[in-house]
Amino acid sequence: MKKFCSVFVLAVMAVFTLSCEGPRGPQGPQGPAGPDTISEVFEVTANFTPSNNFQVFYDLNPSIYASDVLLVYELAGVFNGNDIWKLLPQVYTFNQGIMQYNFDFTQHDFSIYMDATFDPMTLDSSWRMNKVFRIVIVPGYFSTQVDVEDINAVMSELSLGEDSIIHL
Repeated sequence: MKKFCSVFVLAVMAVFTLSCEGPRGPQGPQGPAGPDTISEVFEVTANFTPSNNFQVFYDLNPSIYASDVLLVYELAGVFNGNDIWKLLPQVYTFNQGIMQYNFDFTQHDFSIYMDATFDPMTLDSSWRMNKVFRIVIVPGYFSTQVDVEDINAVMSELSLGEDSIIHL
């Protein structure tokens, strides 16, 4: 019964994640990017194992502002020499059930985790080992006109280039 409830909850989450779409709301006020505004991008390579409970943690040093948010992208592949980045959460369906990559954060740290309705150790190691993610700190003033699904648009809007990436 517990397994059925887990599958049901993940299925409902997947349906809502994939079906919630509508027109953008009005643009909020654009604040100035002052000297204390920090936009950063990090790249991490994560291994999801039973020993880390399929979750990796990282400290944010310095801490971010209460109004800042994080966007986390999964490196999902390469096409014609270009990286394919997908905004988390990402939900995948297998014969065994549903698996997702997701994240959470506070002002002081963030974690990226793998959650599944089945034993993730049954997956090919490419789903669990050496997974690459990019984390973008987005200031509270960030423009609502940018498509956050597109990491290149986000980085461009924040004036971040490939040379800005900090590897943790």
